[in-house]
Amino acid sequence: MDVDLYFIKQQFTLGAYPALLSLQLPDPSSSDYIPILLYKVRAHLAIGDNASALALLPTDTENVALKAAAALAKGEQGLETLRDLCVEIEADQDSSDWEKQTVQVLAATAFVRAGEIEEALETLRTEGIPGDEEAALLTQVYLSLARPALAQKVLAPALKANPDALVLQLAEAAISLVTGSQGTSGEPYAPALSFYNEQVANPSISSPALLVGRAVVRILRGELSSAQSDLEEAESILSRAKCDQASSDMLAAMIVAAGLSDAKKGEADQLWSRFLKQHPSHPLVADIAAKELLFDQCASKIQVPSRAVAVA
Repeated sequence: MDVDLYFIKQQFTLGAYPALLSLQLPDPSSSDYIPILLYKVRAHLAIGDNASALALLPTDTENVALKAAAALAKGEQGLETLRDLCVEIEADQDSSDWEKQTVQVLAATAFVRAGEIEEALETLRTEGIPGDEEAALLTQVYLSLARPALAQKVLAPALKANPDALVLQLAEAAISLVTGSQGTSGEPYAPALSFYNEQVANPSISSPALLVGRAVVRILRGELSSAQSDLEEAESILSRAKCDQASSDMLAAMIVAAGLSDAKKGEADQLWSRFLKQHPSHPLVADIAAKELLFDQCASKIQVPSRAVAVA
């Protein structure tokens, strides 16, 4: 069966990970074998299934992109390997631009996950216009640092050079989500909503991530009923694919939507319990735990004065 590399890349970019997990790889002699294998591996990594990702990778490979993917799958234990690969790839005149950019993106992703944000930025910064994935990841890193102006500064020239790149359009939608930009329509979050509407309507892509993205836009716009419909559809796709590992962002959005809407009493709490059980290491869980701890620390410092007694 022929596998279209362009379509595989499109599926990965738009978060159609369940489809990639069951993907049949082409013959190893095919020129597309390594790129397609890498997208399948990265799909496993994207949902947190590092063990399956490692199982797909040959242990004796000499390909630097596959070595980088294996190092990313090993978490913090693979950081030194990724640092070495970044140095190696810069000095290797025989490596292709695709290999260099892939190693840099995978290494920067590992550094971000490990909290080494400055190292990730240094890895991604290049002279001139960065590659599409590099620019998109840089954009996301700057947004995570609450620096949307820097994110836009990175993204604008990349988009100008390649306006049809889906990964850059997705990054542009992320900026719209953060800034609430109105675009030409004058409605809040219009660029993000336009992007998600267009991609969700694509009959060849079945992506829960796109539905979750549009649901988040709709939550921000106060369209809770429509947001919940998107989230239910995303849950249905993941359920059919038996891919609960990819449900973290969907559940996080469901919790917010339930808390803001006239949901059944206790629905948000039930979703939160499910979220804690399935995704205990999600950033939202860590954020809420930190806020609870801070609240308890502040509350313990408050001295409640004794009750005033009236004196005749």
